[in-house]
Amino acid sequence: MFIAQQFDYVPPNNWKTLRTLSKMYRFILLSMALCVGLLLQSETVTAQSQLVTGATASSTQEAPEPDLASPEAINAMVARMSDDEVRELLLTQLNANVSDGAANAAPATLGQQITRFATAFIMPIIDAVQKLPNLFVLEAQAIGNFVQLYGGLGGTFMLFVLIATMLGAGLAAEFAVRWWQLTHFRELDEPADNSSLLGVISYLFRRFLREMLGIVVFFLIGRSVAQLIMTDDQLTFAAIFARNLIFYPRIAAAILRFVLAPKRPELRLVNVSDRWAGYLYRNITGLVFVGGLTIFAVTFNSLADIDSSETQIGFWLDSAVYVYLILIAWTAREGLVDMLRGSHSDNTPFDEAVATFYPYYIMSLSGIMFVIVSILIGLDQVALLLNGAHYLTLFWLIAAPNFDTAIRGLVQHLVSPMRGEGVVAEAAYNSTKRSYIRIGRVLVLGLVVIIIGKTWNIQLTGGGAGFGAHVVSFFMTVIVGYVVFELVSLSINRRLAAEQTTREIAEDEVGDEGGGSGSRLGTVLPLLRVTAQAGIAVIFGLLAIGNLGIDITPLLAGAGILGLAIGFGAQKLVSDVVSGIFFLIDDAFRVGEYVEIGSTRGTVEKISIRSIQLRHHRGAVHTIPYGEIPQLTNYSRDWVIVKLKFTVPFDTNPNQIKKIFKKIGAEMMSHELYGNDFIEPFKSQGVFEFDDVGMVVRGKYMTKPGKQFTIRKEIYNRVKAEFDAVGIDFARREVRVAMPHIDEDNVSEAEAAVISAAAAEAVQRAKEQQQGT
Repeated sequence: MFIAQQFDYVPPNNWKTLRTLSKMYRFILLSMALCVGLLLQSETVTAQSQLVTGATASSTQEAPEPDLASPEAINAMVARMSDDEVRELLLTQLNANVSDGAANAAPATLGQQITRFATAFIMPIIDAVQKLPNLFVLEAQAIGNFVQLYGGLGGTFMLFVLIATMLGAGLAAEFAVRWWQLTHFRELDEPADNSSLLGVISYLFRRFLREMLGIVVFFLIGRSVAQLIMTDDQLTFAAIFARNLIFYPRIAAAILRFVLAPKRPELRLVNVSDRWAGYLYRNITGLVFVGGLTIFAVTFNSLADIDSSETQIGFWLDSAVYVYLILIAWTAREGLVDMLRGSHSDNTPFDEAVATFYPYYIMSLSGIMFVIVSILIGLDQVALLLNGAHYLTLFWLIAAPNFDTAIRGLVQHLVSPMRGEGVVAEAAYNSTKRSYIRIGRVLVLGLVVIIIGKTWNIQLTGGGAGFGAHVVSFFMTVIVGYVVFELVSLSINRRLAAEQTTREIAEDEVGDEGGGSGSRLGTVLPLLRVTAQAGIAVIFGLLAIGNLGIDITPLLAGAGILGLAIGFGAQKLVSDVVSGIFFLIDDAFRVGEYVEIGSTRGTVEKISIRSIQLRHHRGAVHTIPYGEIPQLTNYSRDWVIVKLKFTVPFDTNPNQIKKIFKKIGAEMMSHELYGNDFIEPFKSQGVFEFDDVGMVVRGKYMTKPGKQFTIRKEIYNRVKAEFDAVGIDFARREVRVAMPHIDEDNVSEAEAAVISAAAAEAVQRAKEQQQGT
């Protein structure tokens, strides 16, 4: 079941919360700036269309071109022209003068633009308040004009009878289609598996398609009946009435039933309780109805020959939409927080903070859209509002965070399970999920920008002009670049995680001195990732700056000069980078291998474009530039031979030791823990040398890189145990004092003390002589 699980959340009272709030309000301000840019672009598009319309109208009238060679020629030409032709010529010349003056006018400064928008925002509010007493009088006049327009009370009554007939025919056809669906597809009426997300979504989608099919049938049949029984004027009003007050609210209700499932909690896709699911379903549908009523009222006044600017009914109804939306967000803030939080167990603090402030985000957007609409009215751009551009913008900006919740849910269900175990595998799994979430977020942002741009008639291609088009192009370039950035990083990280997981070795297997073998891909991929990310960021960054209308040629020239200066001034850096490239080409070392550079030894922990970092087995990290590596010794490539020395007394039998070594080698080769790590078994190499203490016996073995230290400890333990079992002692350095005239079996305590003192004195003299040499 996908019922919402309620739980309390107290936002952390620290700087992270403040940073999250800052990000949210920066997004709101950015949205406001984008909408203001859209206003400027809309004005530009409107002005351009008017100029094009004027030019087209002028071109249709072929006015005679005047010959200005002399005043006599002009008088003769005017004498031959009719009054209409003279008037057309005069208007053309005046329009040309006005266009030239507008083209030569100085552009408005930023302060003038701010003053202009502030005035445009304040004036509609003052005008609406001043005209409020005339609202009901003029609306009553509009109703009277409407009744007279459609033939009096009888004609108006007949109009609504025809509208009712149209709606009845559409509803009858819709019920017939639904009855047919229930009769022939009854098995599809319930979900096949309501325990899985796929089964629930499949059922809800089928139900949504059935509802939309009924609505489409209702629309088509109603329109066909209306075309048969109505005149053109009646059909125009009926279309406006049905579209804004019936069709749009019904579509909104169908979408809300798909998402909220107010009466089916087991099928609900969002994390919200029954109470808030029903509340949001009813009130959002009512909100869409109020928005449609706003557009209908303004259009109704236009049909009734009443200027809506004289009543400002559109302003008041539109303001009621924002007040209604703020009321919904404030009342249902608990449900909205739960819905945006989702039922995910791995939400980040950022996700929790965004969910907590989501209701206030909605209220802030409502206030911003009120400001934008007031500015549009003040700038006399009411035509954009009649298309519902502001409502669509508000819808997509409010829905965008919910898409983020859906993305997190889909990623949680669709991403492949974690492969392998350990810290590396878990980190790779979490990184993959976060990458998919970021890609989904950016794609949703791009979709929202495209839809908003299309809604406000912004040209999204390179031919667009104005601030709005440049801003939209900039964001689209940044979005595409970020998606490419994330996809490349995700591909490399997944391959790198697989390499790191396969070579991950437990600490007790590696030993204290490290030295495991590495992967060439695991070494090269981090550098490739950094290089690819830097290249993508630079390329798309320059493209985005260019889309803002800024010439990037000086930037490219400056980058070339800077690169040349760095090349001459940092020759050591260039030497390090070039040396590193050739070391990587030669495959001299890999991450995780045990190497020796001069007097420094350690495991290769990290490489960059300039240096290599070695981790000593005691914890110290050595950073060595590539240009300072005269010679590199790698102890972790292919195989490792280890030779061990054991000093035993002179009277020990070497053949007995050889048998012991052979036995130990055979046992370890068959051992389940150590057997797979051997390439050649442990065996004796016989007597290596004699020294002052005893004879030195040597043994050797060959293992895989990184396993030699663990095996060495085990061999030492087994040799000690075998020697103890057969009575073989390891030779120890000692001092012998020979005293022939004393019987060793009958030595008194006084004689033993004298002998010990003489031995100690001899040892001390030997040490002093050794130190002196």
